Amino acid sequence: MLSPGDFDYICRLVLERSAIVLEPGKEYLVELRLKPLVRACGLADIGGLVQKLRTDRSGDLQREVVDAMTTNETSFFRDVHPFDTLRKIILPEMIRLRSTERALNLWCAAASSGQEIYSICMLIREHFPELASWRMNIVATDISREMIQRCREGRYSQLEVNRGLPAALLVKHFERVEMDWRIKDELRRMVDFREMNLASLWMGVPASDVIFMRNVLIYFDDAMKRQILGKVYNLLRPGGYLFLGGSETTLNLDSRFEQVKFDRTLCYRART
Repeated sequence: MLSPGDFDYICRLVLERSAIVLEPGKEYLVELRLKPLVRACGLADIGGLVQKLRTDRSGDLQREVVDAMTTNETSFFRDVHPFDTLRKIILPEMIRLRSTERALNLWCAAASSGQEIYSICMLIREHFPELASWRMNIVATDISREMIQRCREGRYSQLEVNRGLPAALLVKHFERVEMDWRIKDELRRMVDFREMNLASLWMGVPASDVIFMRNVLIYFDDAMKRQILGKVYNLLRPGGYLFLGGSETTLNLDSRFEQVKFDRTLCYRART
């Protein structure tokens, strides 16, 4: 059983390393997420893991704990309507706005295992062939080193491709590898995957026309949300759009953003 002291230690570690807040009552989640790591380390319980963490000078075990505690729930074309809005409204608008420079920058700020950014890449390939001759800078980041490695591999189980991916796109953009499916090289080469913690320095992320930061702000306190949104504001190019998760908003956090509604999709852009 997880002791109060061990729970507090894990909470402080995760907060310091990722700014993710684990509130009281999440003890069950900590136990569930860390049990595989406890077994992998050959330890008897989480108490043993905490003892080992206290002497972890390399920081590798701390990173593994933070990786284990981050949520990586995702699917292809998740919620559908944000991708419809991107296809029908926002990308055509961006193409008009950037027609002179013929360059677009897109950032997926919580890539998880890659389904979201690869959904965007498939959408671009399917509906905007003119962008093949543009300078496309597509960056995807995540705090988890394991998830970024999964993104680069682009390999998914049958269950994962069954979640939201149309059969026609599976056949066209994936190849069979043993019992799994892997994104073809053409799409994998479109994306620059990087390990990055949103709560620390943002290194090498370009000023962006479209930013997907969906379902990640909910894990931070208001002070960190304001800090992150402030950085996003400075990073959005004129006319650019920010996508947040359905339960997330900039309201009462950063008044420099205005909310824009397209049918079922709420987006945000910098006020002019």
